[in-house]
Amino acid sequence: MKIKIGNTVIQNQLVLAPMAGVTDLPFRLLCKEMGAGLVCMEMVSAKAISFHNKNTEDLMEIEKGENPVSLQLFGSEPELMGEVARRIEERPFDILDINMGCPVPKVVNNGEGSALMKNPRLTEELITSVVKAVKKPVTIKIRKGFNDKSVNAVEIARIAEGCGAAAVAVHGRTREQYYSGRADWDIIRQVKEAVKIPVIGNGDVTDGPSAAAMLKETGCDALMIGRAARGNPWIFREINYYLETGNELPGPDIEEVKEMILRHAARLLECKGEYTGMREMRKHVAWYTAGYPHSARLRQRVNEIETMDDLKKLLEGNFEAKQ
Repeated sequence: MKIKIGNTVIQNQLVLAPMAGVTDLPFRLLCKEMGAGLVCMEMVSAKAISFHNKNTEDLMEIEKGENPVSLQLFGSEPELMGEVARRIEERPFDILDINMGCPVPKVVNNGEGSALMKNPRLTEELITSVVKAVKKPVTIKIRKGFNDKSVNAVEIARIAEGCGAAAVAVHGRTREQYYSGRADWDIIRQVKEAVKIPVIGNGDVTDGPSAAAMLKETGCDALMIGRAARGNPWIFREINYYLETGNELPGPDIEEVKEMILRHAARLLECKGEYTGMREMRKHVAWYTAGYPHSARLRQRVNEIETMDDLKKLLEGNFEAKQ
């Protein structure tokens, strides 16, 4: 089932969530290949862009073939957010997303990310500034609320729609929860019933049955997959198949997992060089191999790998199929 966000058509209902330190170019390409309809980049700071920060420039690299792709900005100054949005609009992303969900203290303490949900008036100014600055569709990603005493996702979604936002993604947890406890899908349903723009549900979608359940229970238009995709880009293939057929696909066999790890590593090295690429790959290897026999031992040894040859030897000697 296709969905439309502004003038951008997405071929299915699955969105790769923006995740700092995870959804870089190599990982996005793998998820796109496995069936993600829309991929979201790591969040980038509007201030850092305004200061021409080199690391931020690298975060905004987009490759032909991964579209449609969403670029996510974070910041708390309406005028600056609008100026930066205007400056980067010619880049080849399709959707500009405003981060209003990040729970990390250093972001929240600057009044950014999920802290914006505490200030609806500022939120309105900020969204309006960005929408007026660009022709591309603008979306927002929010949480249920900042804490259980301030559950205002519906209010913020209505504000966003009124400002001209093209869609809203809702994570069914408060900032106070971070990623613990169960996601509240009912708040996603409430947002869907309150606005006419597409609503993307986020939280506790881990396989085909949970994806179908969220769509049914909330009525949301699309699903955003975050932590469940780490080390598991196949999740998009599996969910798409389940939504189309009602049947579950078997997961990848061990040889497919090994091949994916090596492809991922090769692309990381190509993008970031061996020193940085192999160190970033360590966490991905831990995610890919979780749940396999002797995976704890493998995760200990993965912190020693420095070259592609090291990685190949590690996988051959320490990675066995599940019983």
